[in-house]
Amino acid sequence: MALLIDPPNAPGHGRLWSHLVSDTSFEELHAFAAGLGIPRRGFDGDHYDVPAERYDAVVDAGARPVTSRELLAALYAAGLRRPKRDRRGG
Repeated sequence: MALLIDPPNAPGHGRLWSHLVSDTSFEELHAFAAGLGIPRRGFDGDHYDVPAERYDAVVDAGARPVTSRELLAALYAAGLRRPKRDRRGG
């Protein structure tokens, strides 16, 4: 059971973003994000988008830093990866 976050390297809306995932369940992911005050609108079907300025706080709260490749592999291994077309509103 782990919450994983990759480095803030995804550009969008004039800033950089990390991706926060669970390798266990979406329930675990939603509970962790809610506990940090990350809004549900940041959920993109299989991950939360987290702005770069929140990265350290998310790690301090218990998310394990990993590479983007490791994060994606963990999502696939857990069966939690959703195709982009199926993600919004999850």
